[in-house]
Amino acid sequence: MKIRPIILCGGEGTRLWPQSKNNQAKQFIDFGGWTLFGQTLKRIKHRIFDYPIISTNSKYLKIVQQHLKKNKINNYRIVLEPCKRNTAPAILSASLIKEIPKEQPLIFFPADHLISKTKTLYLKINKSSQFLNSENIIIFGIKPNTPSKEYGYFLTKNNENSISKIIKFIEKPSLAKAKKIIKKKAYWNSGMFFLRKESIVNNFIRYQPSIYKNCLNSVIKSKFKNKIYWLNKKSFQSVKSISFDYAILEKIKSIYALILNIHWSDLGNWKEILKIYNKQKSKFFKRKNVYYRPWGRYVNLYKGKNFLIKELTVNSKSSISLQKHNHRSEHWMVTYGKPKITINKKKFFKKVDESIFIPVGSIHRIENLYKKPVKIMEAQTGSILKETDIIRYKDIYGRIN
Repeated sequence: MKIRPIILCGGEGTRLWPQSKNNQAKQFIDFGGWTLFGQTLKRIKHRIFDYPIISTNSKYLKIVQQHLKKNKINNYRIVLEPCKRNTAPAILSASLIKEIPKEQPLIFFPADHLISKTKTLYLKINKSSQFLNSENIIIFGIKPNTPSKEYGYFLTKNNENSISKIIKFIEKPSLAKAKKIIKKKAYWNSGMFFLRKESIVNNFIRYQPSIYKNCLNSVIKSKFKNKIYWLNKKSFQSVKSISFDYAILEKIKSIYALILNIHWSDLGNWKEILKIYNKQKSKFFKRKNVYYRPWGRYVNLYKGKNFLIKELTVNSKSSISLQKHNHRSEHWMVTYGKPKITINKKKFFKKVDESIFIPVGSIHRIENLYKKPVKIMEAQTGSILKETDIIRYKDIYGRIN
């Protein structure tokens, strides 16, 4: 039996505000000819998978259908939630549709993840499907490449080369705690779940009977047309809003982990996005988008909806003006050199791979006190992303407003 991919595509991606507001959720943002949802659809076209189920809401229906058409996926089902109720009801409702046999293995993919080494992923999924039964759940873990407070973690009983029992979950720790638990071989919780339909049903009946009853009614009473399930609004509104982690994962005993040695990111912050553009600079570089200034130069790499990606090069013994912006914030990531940063009354140095956030209206500056150039990847986010939105307070080149 093939594995059924279910894509969770109803999130708003609010960590990337403001470009994730309205209909521009993170999974649909065009980062330069590709979106995270589009990448997810490409992953599930592998021969081990059955046709996909997409769990989303009416707000995103049109853009979901556009992505399916672009990726030439003609066989699918869409499950539309009438209101937001978090991941537990979304996962259960999508699993209960009649097209899915109770013995079928289901894998849940968030729509907003970026994954490399997909061959490794397919191999692990295919091999571990034999381990599934009517009760257990497998979570795919990622070996951390750096401490992060952006992700949840878990600890396992055995080593990373086999399916291991999870002994503890740690929900988004502080940076200091993340450093400690990584030394204890904690893994990132990827949010990708692997289990049979009957396991979902059995665990919800046991631990969340009220959620199961209301979700089942919302599916039974749903309207089905043109490959779309419109869940019953009255029944779904009665469902408790709760995450799958809290509703099920923290309660069951038969929960296991399979560790993936792949590059994985949910692109939940601009530093992760800037890393992607930094690796692919040559793809986006155009000579006409290079602008020289007394302090060095900047290159406009990509202009998206309400965001602009740039690379700044500050020459030796040079400095941009002490300035602020009224309509945009900025996210910086150092890729070369050791810049001195001013943000309002604070002054500090940053090293390679360190990042800085400049809120709207903050007075800021980059200085290069050393012989080597400073290079910074920059993401501007806001309503006005033009050079006219600069108010200068000090400038060693005499450029004062």
